[in-house]
Amino acid sequence: MSPDDDGTVTADGRYVSVSGSRRQAADPSVPDSLRKELVNELTTARSLARDTPDAARTRVEDAEVALGERGDPWWEPTPDGQRVRLAATMRALLRHRRPEATICPSDAARVAGGESWRELMDPAREVAAELSRQGVIAVRQHGADVDVAAAVGPIRLARGPGW
Repeated sequence: MSPDDDGTVTADGRYVSVSGSRRQAADPSVPDSLRKELVNELTTARSLARDTPDAARTRVEDAEVALGERGDPWWEPTPDGQRVRLAATMRALLRHRRPEATICPSDAARVAGGESWRELMDPAREVAAELSRQGVIAVRQHGADVDVAAAVGPIRLARGPGW
């Protein structure tokens, strides 16, 4: 093993070298509590790979995209890349939590946006609306399912009927 194959992060913090290949490093701006949750989801997903490879692949991809290890580079985000990351984060967090649990769209915005997370709140609600139309998630307000376009104020996201 060469010195660069031990999980060493490059000086700019953007890449990590593992087993002879260079991969995107996790986004360091992900808040610690959400990072831990996403890393736990990634670990769980990888452990399922032997028994359910197709389901595990989707879970691994969502967790890696949410963490910034896959997809658009977190240091040069594009609007489309941010939307993909928001959706992956919503799915990964909802998978990791209890089936009846909900998340706030701001959780996904904090993961994908770092210190500028507030700028991603409108895109996060738009992504939530798209996932809701697909049946992947349900948008709730005061415990009842609502149309995100008509909802004023805080909303919560839950697993949808097509989960």
